Amino acid sequence: MASRIRVKICGLTDPASVAAAVSAGASYLGFVFFPKSPRNLGHDAARALAAEVPPGIAKVALTVDADDAALAALMDRVPIDMLQLHGHETPERVAAIRARFGLPVMKAVGIADEADLPQLAAYARVADQLLVDAKPPKTAALPGGNGLSFDWRLIANRRWPVPWMLAGGLTPDNVAEAIRLTGAIQVDVSSGVESAPGVKDAALIDRFIAAARMEDVR
Repeated sequence: MASRIRVKICGLTDPASVAAAVSAGASYLGFVFFPKSPRNLGHDAARALAAEVPPGIAKVALTVDADDAALAALMDRVPIDMLQLHGHETPERVAAIRARFGLPVMKAVGIADEADLPQLAAYARVADQLLVDAKPPKTAALPGGNGLSFDWRLIANRRWPVPWMLAGGLTPDNVAEAIRLTGAIQVDVSSGVESAPGVKDAALIDRFIAAARMEDVR
């Protein structure tokens, strides 16, 4: 029986990591376009990696507060299936990007405490998917991929009118618990399957996806 748990491996930077994620059964592969990130890719490198992705696996481009020109240049060079907005984009900006570029849009929303939860409802009205992530510290250089989690009980049994994905500090050792506590059927991981910043580990990718999908048989 096919698993209902869908996994996104984000921040892939080389062919071996793409192959490992595909082999392990990832449903989404994420490519980062943010110069401050150790996982940042140029358009040509990303295009080459995207060519290695089989049909049926979504290619997701992570951008941070990118303007229309930057998004157009990215989409002109790299064959992607979904945009992931991981900056301070407002709901109005999300709606505008979705309308202009015609691709599904996933909006990342950082959560630290209950006061952050209303943002999820606001973005659910304009995005195709939500990425429920840990809010980065104010001093953090990166908006995500920091290996931080939040109190998963904050979103236990909550639902939104669009699909959502859990992110933030997930690892092969805690992803099963995170799924049990939140009811998530989609999870995202980047630093939790790395041996060093930006360096994916094939064994960790395999362990992560296997651990996530074990919840289907419990």
